[in-house]
Amino acid sequence: MEQSIPNQLPGTIKSITSDKVLSEVIVETSIGEIASIITTRSVQEMNLKPGDKVFALVKATNVSLRRA
Repeated sequence: MEQSIPNQLPGTIKSITSDKVLSEVIVETSIGEIASIITTRSVQEMNLKPGDKVFALVKATNVSLRRA
């Protein structure tokens, strides 16, 4: 998969909360924590676990902001 560099944030998985269908993956990056919702099947297929190094891929249409 080809992505532009600004769309990739390296980080470490802090936690994973899963149910039967969806999982919330919290990734610690240099700019703070990012929450990603992916399928539980994807978590299992990639064998993701806390402590793993990953890249958070950001798609502009999927980003929302809130005031701190």
